[in-house]
Amino acid sequence: MRYHNITTDDMLNGDGLRVVLWVAGCEHHCKNCHNPYTWDINGGIPFDSAAKEELFNELKKPYISGITFSGGDPLHIRNRAEIANLIYEIKKDFPDKTIWLYTGYEWEDICNLFYIGKVDVIVDGEYKETMRDTNLCWRGSSNQDVIDVKQSLEKDTKILWCK
Repeated sequence: MRYHNITTDDMLNGDGLRVVLWVAGCEHHCKNCHNPYTWDINGGIPFDSAAKEELFNELKKPYISGITFSGGDPLHIRNRAEIANLIYEIKKDFPDKTIWLYTGYEWEDICNLFYIGKVDVIVDGEYKETMRDTNLCWRGSSNQDVIDVKQSLEKDTKILWCK
C-alpha cells in the first residue's frame, strides 16, 4: 500500500480530534474531487514501518479520538488487505479509539467485507458535484451516507450515524 500523508490533530474528517491516513489509489475519479492527486495507486510513498509507527504514536495520545482512513480510496482493491490488517491491529491495540473510513463504494457493495465490522463509521458513495451540499455532516454530496457500521450490521439495514 502507498500513502500521501498522515494528518494529525484533524477535526474535519470524523468526530473528535483524529489522525488521518490518506492512501493512494482510487478508481472512482469523481468530478472535482478534492484529492485527485491521490488517484494513482502507484503515487505517494510506500506505507512502511516508519509510517505505521508514526500513526500508532499519534493514536497513543489520550486526546486523539481515533483514526480516519481516506484518500484515494482505502477500499481500492490493492489497498484492502493492508487496510484490513491495520484495522485489526488498531482495534486490538487501541480498543477505545474509533475508526472512520471514507470510500467511493456503496454500503451494499462493501458491507460483507470480513473486516468492515471493526470499523465504527463509514462514509460511502462517490462524490457527486451535482449533489454538492456544504451543509452536510461529514460528507460533500447528498448521495453519500455517514453509516453507523455496528448498528447497520446488527439490524441488517443501513443505519445512519448522522443525517
